[in-house]
Amino acid sequence: EQVGTGPRRVLLLPGALGSCATDFQPQLKGLNREKYTVVCWDPPGYGHSRPPERDWSEKGGEFLHSDAEHALSLMKQLGLAPFAAVGWSDGGNTAMLTALLGSPSTVDRLVLFGCNSYVSPEDVKRTEAIRDLSKWSDRMRGPFEAVYGPDRFRSLWEEWCKAYLGYPNGGDICSQRLAEIRVPTLVVHGAGDPVVDPIHHKFLHSNIAGSRLVVWQDAKHNLHLRHPDRFNKLLEEFLDE
Repeated sequence: EQVGTGPRRVLLLPGALGSCATDFQPQLKGLNREKYTVVCWDPPGYGHSRPPERDWSEKGGEFLHSDAEHALSLMKQLGLAPFAAVGWSDGGNTAMLTALLGSPSTVDRLVLFGCNSYVSPEDVKRTEAIRDLSKWSDRMRGPFEAVYGPDRFRSLWEEWCKAYLGYPNGGDICSQRLAEIRVPTLVVHGAGDPVVDPIHHKFLHSNIAGSRLVVWQDAKHNLHLRHPDRFNKLLEEFLDE
């Protein structure tokens, strides 16, 4: 999806199994369309970017690296580089990788929230805690079931859990390369986030030179969905600097 005609280009990167429909509607509807050209994508194998189905073996199981390459190719084909990569959860991991695989002339800003540069033991514990979809509320399952249908959502979620928990290099997504990120970076964290290890926002802030950290005490993992006006204001202020 693409909205707006502004000079600042923005790519919104959804989380695990996420899509434009499930993850970024408040931003697609709420960001200033005169200042920004906003693109959101369904990564290959997610949402409406099917068929084909997700290939978890691509790049030796480094599916986030594969997504980053596809995202860079997409924005190049659209003629929308340089762009700011705004990533939530898995999408935040992909955003970091776009900066590492591209260049400051391709990705010129990062906004990261609910993400991690490596899979910690606490991340494994938290992922196992949400692996059983029967423990999810109807409100949580509903948007995904609307996109995939209940059966495909169930099987795809299990595929993702296996791929994420078995991520190559001992779960190291890009932690050893964070110092190579040289673009303005905003890290946003919801203090009540039950999904990712709370060590990660501090680790990212400490290892990405010049990054800014914002912590919302009253927010959780989906802070941009639960607090869209506040998030959009923060995002626009950062993009306009």
